[in-house]
Amino acid sequence: ICQNHLLQVLTLLAMEAPTVLEGPGAGKAIRDAKVAVLNSMRSIRAEDVVLGQYEGYADDPTIENKETNTPTFATIRMFVNTPRWHGVPFIMKAGKALNERKAEMRVQFKDAPAADFMFQGTDTPRNELVMRMQPDEAVYMKTNVKSPGFTAKPVQSELEVNYDTRFFAHKKEANPDAYTRLILDVLQGKHAAFVRDDELRRAWEIFTPILHQIENEGLKPIVYPQGSRGPPESDVFIAQKAGYIRNEDYVFYDGSVARKSEGTNKGPSSTTKKVKEAYSGDDLCDIGLFGLAVMGQNFA
Repeated sequence: ICQNHLLQVLTLLAMEAPTVLEGPGAGKAIRDAKVAVLNSMRSIRAEDVVLGQYEGYADDPTIENKETNTPTFATIRMFVNTPRWHGVPFIMKAGKALNERKAEMRVQFKDAPAADFMFQGTDTPRNELVMRMQPDEAVYMKTNVKSPGFTAKPVQSELEVNYDTRFFAHKKEANPDAYTRLILDVLQGKHAAFVRDDELRRAWEIFTPILHQIENEGLKPIVYPQGSRGPPESDVFIAQKAGYIRNEDYVFYDGSVARKSEGTNKGPSSTTKKVKEAYSGDDLCDIGLFGLAVMGQNFA
């Protein structure tokens, strides 16, 4: 998942604008831009990952080695060493037997300037741009709005474009799935959505060292319960190594109407305070990325 699918999405997110996106030469231009991203990335090291294995994995009768250290979960920190992305952490997160299945990209922005002063005693969550690929393709911006009622407390909500409800709710046709579009690209001779040989070789160069280290040094994954978010150490790693702050009070209603809120008026959480203390304004980059999540919770 990480070496193939998530790395593909990362390159599309981080690449510079190709000279052409449609028509003759588009396939080469797009893949050249993707390879340029991979060429600016270093190989993954052990200190850049959190590995996990869900409880009961080795109980599968098809697994002969009951002491297997095969990971079923991984959180990986990566950097794209270009002038645009220098110092910005990219976090990949993927796993099996998690609490939800989705694939998405998240771009988390820095704290709003002077927010702590303007809304004293109130935690003002960071804005996030979320691009959800599965399920129900959508693009939405998590931002802060005035809470309903008589208070001026900021509350996080979203500005959303859902492809199904926006473009197909009142039509008989449906949005074609990914493989349908890929097969059509094959028939039309379009190459942009497919991996080129140099791109594949460079992807393996980035991941092979850590794979050999897991096998040769017997790195042990952290056991996590099935149906969870994965190892708790993953959230700590993301907060400390990438400065990402997760808003645990945010609820995405997915089109339903919330008639009554059970929200709290508590101030910043202890996790938020610790991360903000550890990362000063000079340490944070202009944009932080969290997310590519396949079969799991988020990507970064």
